[in-house]
Amino acid sequence: MAQDNDAFDGAPADLSHAGAVVDKAVEYMTGQNISGLAIASALLGGAMGMLARTMSDDAVIQVLQNAIASVRSGELRHGEH
Repeated sequence: MAQDNDAFDGAPADLSHAGAVVDKAVEYMTGQNISGLAIASALLGGAMGMLARTMSDDAVIQVLQNAIASVRSGELRHGEH
């Protein structure tokens, strides 16, 4: 699940760094033969926990609604090979 460097153009440096760390963690877990579903579930759970600690419930709901819209529009599948 390598990220294209262009995906972080203009983003804060900490976002780029966090994305690179997540990419390496996914690469490591994949190498450990952890299933894609388990990896995604763990990452989503961690992300939800972080959102809950740093944003209001309404803001978390908006993030989730944006994610749902991305799935429905096919945006998430755009980069698949």
